[in-house]
Amino acid sequence: ADGPFPPHHVIGNIYYVGSNDLAAFLITTPRGHILINSCYERTVPLIEESVEKLGFHFRDINILLDSHAHGDHVAGNPLVKQLTGATVMVMQEDVKGVPGAIDRVLHNGDQVKLGGTVLTAHLTPGHTEGATTWTMTAQEEGKQYHVVISSSIGVNPGYILVGNTKYPRIADDYRRSFEVMRALPCDIYLAPHGAQYGLAEKYPKLGKGPNPFIDPDGYKAYVDNAEKAFQARLDEQKHAR
Repeated sequence: ADGPFPPHHVIGNIYYVGSNDLAAFLITTPRGHILINSCYERTVPLIEESVEKLGFHFRDINILLDSHAHGDHVAGNPLVKQLTGATVMVMQEDVKGVPGAIDRVLHNGDQVKLGGTVLTAHLTPGHTEGATTWTMTAQEEGKQYHVVISSSIGVNPGYILVGNTKYPRIADDYRRSFEVMRALPCDIYLAPHGAQYGLAEKYPKLGKGPNPFIDPDGYKAYVDNAEKAFQARLDEQKHAR
C-alpha cells in the first residue's frame, strides 16, 4: 500500500521525497540539507533513493525534524541518524514518543537555521502532545511564498477527547491548534500524509501552468474540515458519557 511516489520539486528549495502515503520533505541548502519525517524504518531506503534521484546526497542531510511522534513519521529516525549523522531535533512534548537519540529539544517558536533557510516550529498539539507545524518562506521566480508544513490535526479512531486521563487537556490543545494554524499566513501547505494536501491530484499538474501546490484556499479548508470533524467527535463523546 505504501509504495514509491515520484520525488519532485515542490517550490523554492523544498522537495518531496516520501512514499505514496507517507510524506517526507527535503529542504536543501548550500550547507547541507534538512529532512522532515523519517517515516518507517522500511521507508528510509525509499527516501534515500528519492533524494539521490533528485541529484542530492542522502549523506548531506544535516538535520532531521518531524511532524509528530507517531511511528509512521519517526520510526526511521535511528536509521537516518546512523546513515547521515544528522542532528535530530524534536518538540519537547513529543520527546518520549520518538525512538533513538535526540540532540536538540525544541519549544514552541524555536527556529532551526541552516544555510540561509529558517524554519519556525509551532506547537500544534492534540494529535500528539508535541505535534509540530513548520513554517518557512520559499522563493520562486523572484517571489516569496509562505510555506506551512502542517502536522496532522485529525482525530484518529480511538482518540478519547472527554475525560482522557493520559492527556487531560487534549480537547483544549486541539482548539488552540486550530487557532494557531488559522493565524499562519499560507500560500503553500504540505502535510505528513499526501492525502491531507491533495498530493495525488496536484502532482500531475506540475509544470503545466501555475504551481499546483500554491493553494491558500485548500489550507483554509483543511483546517476548517479538521475542526468540524473534531467538534463532531467531541459532541458525540460528550453525549455518550
